[in-house]
Amino acid sequence: MSPKPPQNAKQKTVLSLMMMKFVKESVIRASPERVFAFHELPDAFEQLVPPWEDAKIVQKADISVIGSQAIIEQKIFGIIPARWVAEHTAYDPPRMFEDVQVSGPFSSWRHRHIIEPHPDGATLRDEIEYEPPFWFLGALAAPFAVVPKLEKMFAYRHEVTRKWCEAS
Repeated sequence: MSPKPPQNAKQKTVLSLMMMKFVKESVIRASPERVFAFHELPDAFEQLVPPWEDAKIVQKADISVIGSQAIIEQKIFGIIPARWVAEHTAYDPPRMFEDVQVSGPFSSWRHRHIIEPHPDGATLRDEIEYEPPFWFLGALAAPFAVVPKLEKMFAYRHEVTRKWCEAS
């Protein structure tokens, strides 16, 4: 007789089915080192918060320090207060850094900032693996509520990064 799977095995399978991925990629006419240097600026995160976002940075994090945490308070859809704690978990200059949500509005969130050489400079790619809140209801709503918000926010972030990196 084969051993029984853990009681929560089915739940873990369901959770993994809710995982989603968002990717935003842009070519920036600057070296990978310059693109990475932008992200290391003390005020980089403030520059990357779109003006339409109701977000307050309570605590900054140094991307070069594994384990450092950023704390952001914001209002989801402009009305629901949320506190987001993100921890830096990987740092590989000038190629990549990563943060994960410790607590916040998503069931899970992992954000990899990847910078690669490109014939015209560098490719900046943000890869986000996330699990929306509210289980399958969140997964059903994500294409209408989460994805458009991410598309708009990361278009803004990439444009801000491009302008800084391509300035002489």
